[in-house]
Amino acid sequence: MIELTEAIPINVGRLGIHIFESGYYLYTGSALNGLVSRISRHIRSDKPCHWHIDYLTQAGRVTGIFWTVGREKNECQWSRQISSSRTSTSPMRGFGSSDCKCETHLYFFSRLSNVYRMINEINPKYSVRCE
Repeated sequence: MIELTEAIPINVGRLGIHIFESGYYLYTGSALNGLVSRISRHIRSDKPCHWHIDYLTQAGRVTGIFWTVGREKNECQWSRQISSSRTSTSPMRGFGSSDCKCETHLYFFSRLSNVYRMINEINPKYSVRCE
């Protein structure tokens, strides 16, 4: 989960420049061969931009990380579930989904409580809440 405190234009590599609104962004991804190193990369600010998410994490602040451990990629399933939510929108077509058929793997939420509600729907064992 990435938080932007103000609207900002971000050049997302080949996807081009897009204005990202202030609020909360939920990104779905997988790291079957290196969860710790992938998460460490996402929270670092001093990194070259290789993946779409790198551009957003350099502009915003990673405020939450939610994961499961398994042998299957679940990012597309989670993306479909999030896209069906009435509280999320898809801010940029193709973001994080260049290697699959999903429209995007990035979703925008204007309220933090809606992000937590969505996380709980995806995986109830998280039991996250807005404080």
